[in-house]
Amino acid sequence: MEKTTESDSYYNNLESMSVDELLRHMNKEDKTVPHAIEKVIPAIEALVNVITGKMKNGGRLFYLGAGTSGRLGIVDASECPPTYGIEHGRVIGLIAGGDAAMRKAVEFAEDDLNQGWEDLKEHKIGENDFVIGIAASGSTPYVVGALEHCNKNNIVTGCITCNNGSAVAKAAKYPIEVVVGPEFVTGSTRMKSGTAQKLVLNMISTSVMIKLGRVKGNKMVDMQLSNNKLVDRGTKMLMKNTGIENYETAKELLLKHGSVRKATESYKK
Repeated sequence: MEKTTESDSYYNNLESMSVDELLRHMNKEDKTVPHAIEKVIPAIEALVNVITGKMKNGGRLFYLGAGTSGRLGIVDASECPPTYGIEHGRVIGLIAGGDAAMRKAVEFAEDDLNQGWEDLKEHKIGENDFVIGIAASGSTPYVVGALEHCNKNNIVTGCITCNNGSAVAKAAKYPIEVVVGPEFVTGSTRMKSGTAQKLVLNMISTSVMIKLGRVKGNKMVDMQLSNNKLVDRGTKMLMKNTGIENYETAKELLLKHGSVRKATESYKK
């Protein structure tokens, strides 16, 4: 029988291990995650292609989860506007229990089959949008119920889970099942499962943003200039793009137009 995220750990008597042993065993387990993801790249590709099409037509991408899974979705969604300059509200992360659950667990919030759909309705979810349910075990009612409601309303769905044959995967039209096996600490899915979810989210959002034209070459030409480090990075990118040799001149042009892309286009006209 295939091992699941809830199966007993391959390791025991953890409290008797030295710190070196603990770290090396955790690292050994973590190394298995990219190989598990590699097996499902075709499923990720299919999902990315559909999301890209939806977003090119003005649709939005929603991440929906509970606990660690929900937090990871919110982190990925929140990084899209500053990194790629996409409008706020185009990639949205929702977590069972609301924003308060980002910092502190909200008891039993994930157990409501209808609340996920209610949270989506607050954003006027529609057929042009795409919803990804994130659940390590694949059984979270908050996520399962939301995906089932989406299916009834012709809203295309996907999921990221770490077990095979789960309720979440059955409810999703584009399931991604990254089977990572038992956690180092039995059932602690913030570990390998959380790492797998984070990596897959990175792959999805980065690929979608590239296909939406938010990257030029390999540069984040639409990034928000929200701190001195990013202004400096943007200035150097602009100098390379345009051939401007004076740093202050390039910086002034960058700040005037607000992004590397706009400043480059202005200079070349």
